[in-house]
Amino acid sequence: MIMRTLIILAAVAMLAGCATDAERAAQAQRDVDQMMRIYGPACERLGYKSNSNEWRSCVLRLDTKDNTERYPATTTCFGHPGLFQCSTF
Repeated sequence: MIMRTLIILAAVAMLAGCATDAERAAQAQRDVDQMMRIYGPACERLGYKSNSNEWRSCVLRLDTKDNTERYPATTTCFGHPGLFQCSTF
C-alpha cells in the first residue's frame, strides 16, 4: 500500500513539473525581450538600424557569443585506439 502511494505521488509530482505550451512560449518571449534589452543598444551603436534583420542577427550573435564564453562546451571521449565514443555537452 505504501509503495503504491509513493508511486502515485511521484507520478503526480513529475506531471506537475511539466510546462504547458503556453508557458514555454511565454518563457521564450521573455528570453527574446531580455536579449533585445541587453544586446540591442550595442548593435545600434555598431551601426545596425533598430528592428532590422541585420540588427536581429547582431543581437543573436552577441547572445550566442556571450553564452559560449559563459558556458563552454565539454567533450569527453572514451574507448580504445580505433574506436572512440565522444560526447559534447
